[in-house]
Amino acid sequence: MNEKTFSYQLLSSVFGTVGVVWNQDQTGTSPMIVRIFLPREGLKMEEQMDECYPGASSGSHPLIDSVIDQLGRYLSGEAVEFSLGRLDLSHCGAFQQKVLRKDFQIPRGKVIPYSGLACRLSAPRAARAVGTALARNPFPLIIPCHRVVRSDGMLGGFGGGLKMKKALLEMEGVAFDRSGRVQKAHLWP
Repeated sequence: MNEKTFSYQLLSSVFGTVGVVWNQDQTGTSPMIVRIFLPREGLKMEEQMDECYPGASSGSHPLIDSVIDQLGRYLSGEAVEFSLGRLDLSHCGAFQQKVLRKDFQIPRGKVIPYSGLACRLSAPRAARAVGTALARNPFPLIIPCHRVVRSDGMLGGFGGGLKMKKALLEMEGVAFDRSGRVQKAHLWP
């Protein structure tokens, strides 16, 4: 059995510091991202990561560096096509994996209500379970849980806070009405 070690990199953005944690086996091959941490007010990024991955060390790997480069470009406003290829989804349950894979399909500039995502999963009564799965999304930004909103068009929750969620959506071209609801033109059909 190969022992896995955890490494991380920090990425500065207009939203604050983002942390990316990955693991790799002793051979140093096939590193996989296990978690992306968003900035949280009052908590240093290193503290967040150490809470979940004690002993992780700062590092670099070309396969991870390319994903971090994409994240940096995305957070600077560029339209980036992410891949699930470097994400370790094995720590997510079967239902959560289905939710995350379906959420990954939501196009830039579009949003869908939690209930709409549940319907796309052929589980129309599972809106709350979809919300729970997204609240535990270990790969925010790459798997765009910020593109899922409440059925009334209001934002709902987001690990990086509602201010960041709204800013990300606006950066992607989503417009809001005066009451803070997503305009209907931006709903994913």
